[in-house]
Amino acid sequence: MTRTEASMDGLRRAGDELADATVAALFERGQVGTFNTLMRYVSTVGAPLPDGLPDVAREYLEATRVPPPWVDWGEMEKARLFFIDNNVHISTALSFAAMPACYVVPHVAKLLSATHGLKYPSKRMAETGQFTVYLMQPGAFESGSRFIPAAQKVRLLHASIRHHLKRENLWDTAALGTPICQEDLIGGQMFFSLLVLDSLHRLGIHMSTEGAEAYYYAWRVVGAMLGVDQDAVPKTLDEARRFLDLYMLRHMGPSEEGAHLTRQLIDLYEEVVPGTLVDPIVSALIRFLVGDTCADWLAVPRTPWDTAVRAVPRLLGVLESIEDRSPYGAWALDRLGHLVSVFELSSLTRGRVMHYAIPEQLKKEYGVSTTVAPGRRWTPPPASAL
Repeated sequence: MTRTEASMDGLRRAGDELADATVAALFERGQVGTFNTLMRYVSTVGAPLPDGLPDVAREYLEATRVPPPWVDWGEMEKARLFFIDNNVHISTALSFAAMPACYVVPHVAKLLSATHGLKYPSKRMAETGQFTVYLMQPGAFESGSRFIPAAQKVRLLHASIRHHLKRENLWDTAALGTPICQEDLIGGQMFFSLLVLDSLHRLGIHMSTEGAEAYYYAWRVVGAMLGVDQDAVPKTLDEARRFLDLYMLRHMGPSEEGAHLTRQLIDLYEEVVPGTLVDPIVSALIRFLVGDTCADWLAVPRTPWDTAVRAVPRLLGVLESIEDRSPYGAWALDRLGHLVSVFELSSLTRGRVMHYAIPEQLKKEYGVSTTVAPGRRWTPPPASAL
């Protein structure tokens, strides 16, 4: 698919018709509070919908309760195994690359500042981490799973943000496009898939082509569940590279909101890391993964660790060698990765399950396989010629 400025502009004007209509009806009928109260008790696939649920919400939940019919379950299982093998690396890439990349898009940073308290960045990080964990659980789409209800609620959350920003005239639609538009939804999908794979490659993680493609495929499924236009979304990693390059060239740059959100993120992870001696490694790792230009835009401080962190790929290479040569080493490293991921998520959530709800108003104070043969190792698609 050929991407042009005109086609991207079209995506900037488009929202999510189904979710937007559902949220508009809930607000018009004064049923948002009822919906939020009842939906706190709907957190797993197969759970009966509660009595008293507004009809429009019940219709939405019925329409979105199953994954798209084109899902290849073999690819989804490959993605799950890829995640299990690389969970700590993926968590690192999500935290130190994908999230800061969101902040380097000024209108996205502005929107996040309007809809998430700047004093509580752990909420968004916890929601993102928990959402990914739900997706990669065995039986993510089967009875008892938490993934589909979470996706249904996130989609309505996005629609409610569009509703508030437009209704309260807090968003310059003419200049910025529809809030959480199709272009930004696809851009976010690229951050959490292709950019994560790029970051793993930069960290020196050896990935098979099949594993990388399966991980990207899983996020295509996520996009479909979140209302992304499937006619517009890139189908392959090469197409994804072209989309992401054009998206970033169109929008990336410095902003006060982006720098503020990044500072809050750095502070958050410095609190999670025990002691203070290695606190600067947080900033150094962000700078290493997003590059100096983006790091400067986000006001990421330079530290003495900036040089030392470049040794991380070599260290991870040694660990991967141990994993490849010893089944006991592989088991130990997999368990360590699992424990690190659990520690990170439990630290962010304070041990609680995150509940997604439709906000009834915005915060006014903010204004707005484990062994990879060398010949089958995945390398990122090259930058597109734009």
